[in-house]
Amino acid sequence: MSLKNKLAIFDLDGTLFDTKDVNYNAYQNAIKMVEIDVKIDYNDFCNLYNGKNYREFLPKIIPDITEEQMKNIHNFKKNIYTQYLDKARKNELLFFMIQEIKKEFYISLVTNASKKNVVDILEKFAVKDLFDLFVTQEDIKKPKPSAEGFLKAIDYFSILKKNTIIFEDSEIGIQAAIESGADYVKVYGYN
Repeated sequence: MSLKNKLAIFDLDGTLFDTKDVNYNAYQNAIKMVEIDVKIDYNDFCNLYNGKNYREFLPKIIPDITEEQMKNIHNFKKNIYTQYLDKARKNELLFFMIQEIKKEFYISLVTNASKKNVVDILEKFAVKDLFDLFVTQEDIKKPKPSAEGFLKAIDYFSILKKNTIIFEDSEIGIQAAIESGADYVKVYGYN
């Protein structure tokens, strides 16, 4: 049993990986699979929607979307996500840092993404074993900007907030980090 007393928490989309092209293509094709004729604007997706929970942004793209259509789109997206993983870009510096601090820190990933897509991308890049815990959309009731995911990770390891640092890129992620009471670092350039 490890006696670590520090925790580093990382977001996935836009922090550990540039996934905007992966998610854009997966969602655009999932929408086609449910036979809805809507084209997502690439810039809007990158600037407004990537990294957010599908329940938040799909109604903005498809105003009259039903609950069933939303679930179907999301399920199709999860299943075709791996087809576009060659478009992802790994944040090499953050992964180098994770390897360097892993001896002293627990390493957690907290994301609005699905567990399936988290595992898919981490396995694709052979980095899954670097993490001690994943908190995904299936593990929480309220996605970011709620701090629920971060607090769940902090509680899981029984680490003090003052010994926790969160790495995030998005405004909603930063809001959640502030709400958690832990320190945070804003990551730029991966979205």
